[in-house]
Amino acid sequence: MLLRDNGDARRAYRDLLADVEFKTPRRWDDLRVGGFDGLLLGGGHRARGMREYIDSPVLQMFVAAFFASGKPVAAVCHAPGVLRHVKAADGTPLVQGRHVTGFANSEERAAGLTDVVPFLVEDMLKAHGGQYSQAADWQVHVVVDGGLITGQNPASSGPAALALLQRLG
Repeated sequence: MLLRDNGDARRAYRDLLADVEFKTPRRWDDLRVGGFDGLLLGGGHRARGMREYIDSPVLQMFVAAFFASGKPVAAVCHAPGVLRHVKAADGTPLVQGRHVTGFANSEERAAGLTDVVPFLVEDMLKAHGGQYSQAADWQVHVVVDGGLITGQNPASSGPAALALLQRLG
């Protein structure tokens, strides 16, 4: 499936930036699953990226609750790292047996940041039983497996968000 930006996404983003509520940060433990239809987690190497929340027990419970309630979760680039400790209802790793993607080891090496991140997303997804796939480095690659949507890299952010919106109808 090929997703194209026809300008609507740019207009929606401008409107979102003008929304005061959007600009007001919230804490994960202040959020309730019932207040949302879906969840999109962005990645990144820096403090505002994956390292800020990959080990957050509150976020892990939030993601697990989304799945338990049948609500979709999208995670892009390094954000699938949060799935490292998320369990399915039966206690197995959430990614076990699911088709997934995330920042590739080869992309991490190309960025020269393998020593910056606490673990390699590709290796973690495979170690937890995920059926990992990837495109060529820096190319768009989005994988949808039921309520789990994963994107390989920053180029996959827009298409992953669109896949989430399509899933929501």
